[in-house]
Amino acid sequence: MENLLVRKASLKDLPTLKAFEQQIITAERPFDPTIRPDPVSYYSLEELIKDETSQVVVAIADNEIVASGSARVKKARHYLDHVDYAYLGFMYTKPEYRGKGINKSIIDELLIWAKEQDLYEVRLTVYHDNHPAIKAYEKTGFKSHLNEMRLRLNSDI
Repeated sequence: MENLLVRKASLKDLPTLKAFEQQIITAERPFDPTIRPDPVSYYSLEELIKDETSQVVVAIADNEIVASGSARVKKARHYLDHVDYAYLGFMYTKPEYRGKGINKSIIDELLIWAKEQDLYEVRLTVYHDNHPAIKAYEKTGFKSHLNEMRLRLNSDI
């Protein structure tokens, strides 16, 4: 997309980022019946922005923030061939800006940050039935790796 700027998020962006978070939660509810009723929050966005072991970025088009994403350093399991990895999250693009390569621009910026941290393994999670998100991540080179399964013993969900 022309005239797209991807930059590090700042605390001034918090109102928009908190609204994006609620849109993410709304979009994911149909895939996960275990998400608590509102009010609910996935992230401590202020801490994520301030944390030196994470990076939050936003994409700006038409003079407004239209997308976001984050990466943070996570410890790998002791038996893997890497000690730490970059975990991507908080991926959101406003509906009217989807399909324009903005998600790829966000991921590209986060991958640059990961390399600067000497991280060469990058992971993210996506709901199995969230086919549009899976397709978007596959376009950027991600491959399905692990399928998490669940069983709820005390109810029908």
